[in-house]
Amino acid sequence: MNDAAAQPDFSKGAAWVRGRYVPIADATIPLTDWGFLRSDATYDVVTVWDGAFFRLDAHLQRFAASCAHFRLNPGRSNEELAEVLTQCVRLSGLKRAYVEMIVTRGQPSWGSRDPREAVNQFYAFAVPYVWIANEAQRERGLHLRISDVPRIPSSSVDARAKNYHWHDLTQGLLGALDEGADTVVLGDGAGHIVEGPGFNVFAVDAAGAIVTPSSGILEGITRRTVIEIAQTLGLALQQRALPAAELRAAREVFITSSAGGVLPVTQVDGRPVGDGRIGAVTRRVTQTYWDWHKDPRYSRAVDYMAGA
Repeated sequence: MNDAAAQPDFSKGAAWVRGRYVPIADATIPLTDWGFLRSDATYDVVTVWDGAFFRLDAHLQRFAASCAHFRLNPGRSNEELAEVLTQCVRLSGLKRAYVEMIVTRGQPSWGSRDPREAVNQFYAFAVPYVWIANEAQRERGLHLRISDVPRIPSSSVDARAKNYHWHDLTQGLLGALDEGADTVVLGDGAGHIVEGPGFNVFAVDAAGAIVTPSSGILEGITRRTVIEIAQTLGLALQQRALPAAELRAAREVFITSSAGGVLPVTQVDGRPVGDGRIGAVTRRVTQTYWDWHKDPRYSRAVDYMAGA
């Protein structure tokens, strides 16, 4: 066998699994890990755009906070985590990547129900950049449904700590897709919008102010970026309860996610938002968001040759 044939193929993505880097297709976790059996894990996702991480420090800080909340330990400093993530990107050669870091509970001694006995496990991977809306949806704007399924209350599972408790989101999404919508947003059970599967929600009201829910949500890094963009551009922005009726009556609606940035919504519950076209505020915020990817305050270039 020649050496070239023996080399692993990282072109579709690379992962860190139990102390070594493997092609994404070979990345696995043990069946008995509580991360699989009980969704007992936390994670975060950072993106690479044109060869540079975007807001890596902010994602690492949030990951540390989520770990502390769930009493999970990745066993590495932030800089050590950053190096593992960087090496996954470096091995894959991807210039635009979706990069995930995960800590699972692991497994305690067989039959034990004591999570303190488990040895926590750290995993990471880099794959090609992920969009939660395809090109056609981004061009025309997403069609959004407001679900009757309430979001798990933060008094049960704190939405500010990133987690895999998605059964409510999945049920809501299935219902929205069955009705012909592109995606879904859930409420808090009291008539207010909270969040969708992997994204935060923003509405532009009749006065031109941007409104985004302030509680019952994961405080997304893209959401945070949009809040900072609004401040920079001098746009009025309110973080408060957002009634479903207000979302339906909004002049503009958009959602935010690391997997796509700022994404327009042009239809809510089968009715057009505003005039049914992507609005000026949404376009301005979107353009600034992608411009900030070139700003050295927020970007961290990947050295693809290091260690080669």
